[in-house]
Amino acid sequence: MRAFERREYIINKLHRYKKVHVADLAQDFGVSEETIRRDLDKLDKEGIAKKSYGGAVLNVHTNEDPAYSLRHSVHLDEKQMIADNVLGLINDGDSLMTDTSSTAFEALRKITDVKQNLTVITNSLVVLSEFQHSGHKLISTGGVLGAETNSFVGPTASYTLQKYNVDVALFSCKALSMTGGLSDSNEAESELKVLMQQQASKVILLVDYSKFDRIAFIKLFSFDKVDYIVTDRKPSEEWIDFFKEHQISLVYGSTE
Repeated sequence: MRAFERREYIINKLHRYKKVHVADLAQDFGVSEETIRRDLDKLDKEGIAKKSYGGAVLNVHTNEDPAYSLRHSVHLDEKQMIADNVLGLINDGDSLMTDTSSTAFEALRKITDVKQNLTVITNSLVVLSEFQHSGHKLISTGGVLGAETNSFVGPTASYTLQKYNVDVALFSCKALSMTGGLSDSNEAESELKVLMQQQASKVILLVDYSKFDRIAFIKLFSFDKVDYIVTDRKPSEEWIDFFKEHQISLVYGSTE
């Protein structure tokens, strides 16, 4: 078993039992306790676990869903770089479905400024408000509006998304895991992202470096549903090989 597979097993165990013990994990894998401690060190640095005496406990923040205003201010430079990198994947006249992520919002800033005659279908109140005078066609999903998330969710939003077939689904998620796939923290939002993926000819996932090697509360879907991953910096060689195996095109780094 490779190191990343061992760590994924530990993550899954943390989500199930909320804590793990070094001695038990060493016995499970047939490795030294020092190897397990290194695994837990990495998970601690990534914010997934908090080391404790003799083991680790789950970091409770994996199932938190921060308010939009907070999400928008985190890793802003990285999100703007991702926005630059996604431009080449969008054509004039495209129809898009997009979520409420702050990364997708930054991408739309660039896209709507450069591209012509777009149709944008979204459950994001912020997108609808910001781009209402952009000259592009905006379609709201409607639904129940969340005060903290500034997003529409629920049956009405789901029904609207299923009415349209689009060129591009453009969204982000909270976590990427080689064995766990894509995951997020908000169940209602996650259901809409799955529908966006199903209705699109091309699926583009926007994620900054902090999302890699993590697992969040709600599983979205596997990597075989994704066509492009756009990020801000070169991932590890392990991830690059993984994307090649799954026939995912990777776009990263500075466009300058």
